Amino acid sequence: MKRVEALVLLSTLASSVPVTVAAETARPRGVGPEFSKYYKSPETFTCISHPSIVLLPTQINDEFCDCPDGSDEPGTAACTYLSTLSPPQPGALSTKENQSLALPGFYCKNKGHIPGYVPHMYVNDGVCDYESCCDGSDEWAGVGGVKCKDKCVEIGKEWRRADEERGKRMREAMRRRGEMVKLARERKEEVVREIGEKEAKIKGLEVRERELKVIYEDIERRERGKVTKGGEGKGSKVTILAGLAKDRVEELLSTLNGVVAKKNGLQEKVKELEGILAKFKEERNPNFNDEGVKRAVKSWEDYAANRMSVDDDEATQKDLEAVMRPDSETEGINWAEWEADEEGDTDAIYAFEEYLPAPVRVWVHQKIVDFRIMLVENGILADNANSGHESKAVTTARSAHQAVNDELTSAQSSLSDLERDRDTDYGPQDIFRALKDECISRDSGEYEYELCWLGGTTQKSKKGGGHTGMGQFKRFDVQVFDEEV
Repeated sequence: MKRVEALVLLSTLASSVPVTVAAETARPRGVGPEFSKYYKSPETFTCISHPSIVLLPTQINDEFCDCPDGSDEPGTAACTYLSTLSPPQPGALSTKENQSLALPGFYCKNKGHIPGYVPHMYVNDGVCDYESCCDGSDEWAGVGGVKCKDKCVEIGKEWRRADEERGKRMREAMRRRGEMVKLARERKEEVVREIGEKEAKIKGLEVRERELKVIYEDIERRERGKVTKGGEGKGSKVTILAGLAKDRVEELLSTLNGVVAKKNGLQEKVKELEGILAKFKEERNPNFNDEGVKRAVKSWEDYAANRMSVDDDEATQKDLEAVMRPDSETEGINWAEWEADEEGDTDAIYAFEEYLPAPVRVWVHQKIVDFRIMLVENGILADNANSGHESKAVTTARSAHQAVNDELTSAQSSLSDLERDRDTDYGPQDIFRALKDECISRDSGEYEYELCWLGGTTQKSKKGGGHTGMGQFKRFDVQVFDEEV
């Protein structure tokens, strides 16, 4: 910062030492190349922002501010008070002219590094401003004995090394950014593709749901039109008889299972005894004349000759196994078909349809069904659907419709999630979409902290227990600011 005593000293020196800068062929001290055209005339100097004010070349850098824009003092701090950031100075130039500085500052050539400007208030303030003026030219007067060495070579070398390192990091960052943008674009394209597939699937499900709904409602309506129906919890005579027959058959099968089990046990004992007799016959002494033994052997031989063959026994066993197999829809008696029969006791009354010609029979049956439906819908007859019993056809149709309807609801919910993800703001070029669902964690004492990008932050205890949520990502906020303020 320029001191008042330094200003007085420089003013004294300026009055006693001839100014030679204006006489030099080079541009005046502190003038940048882009402003040199204003200082070329060897006879006169015109203020840059005020062409009506004409000065002599000797008045340039004479430590006295003659131009309202300070352009006559490019190499001194004489016009520093013109800055809007400086306090009012005693004896300052009073004029209604525009007093904005025409020059950006004191120009430092910085040979070996990057040229630049420093504020005029830093000129000859006794401080070496190497960050902006590495050649030390801003302290040309040596105020207070300060001499700033030219350090542009070493500073420039270090700056170029650091700049090269910055360039490498920037290129790596740009490469990584390109990868993230590419990944984000691919992920968004995948989301858009899935949305298209979901929309097509939903259209098909909607058509299928409408079709099954019509089928279900039609079957339910036709069930309402049935002329007769068994009483609640009882069923027709056929279903009652089927239930009794099923119970009786199961009872007989249970008894048969017990008999077969006993038979198998006895057969094992018979085999054991046959083995003993066969061994006795083979190992007896034929020279031993014992009538009792001879009769026993003769009886065994007769028994063995008349014994049932093995094949016959196996055939009988297979027949028993076939009889004992459980009944099902494909084998034996389909009890479910008979138990679900909804034929009423009064069906015989309406059997006259069977004696009608085929075309008339269909017409009469349909009219009877339509008439009953009309009576049910108008509350004249009871609705079969409210009887507490639902036919197998209605149950099947309703289940099919409900399954497709559930699948449709799930697909619509999934589509909403995909559309929300597609429309979410992931930053410029959707770049942060590449980080979606990526998580990082850090240990800190007895806790582990996990951050999921565009998700949430969680505190996890290492000693067990539940996790604590610390927040969820909502949106990006944009703040605009002026870098010059």
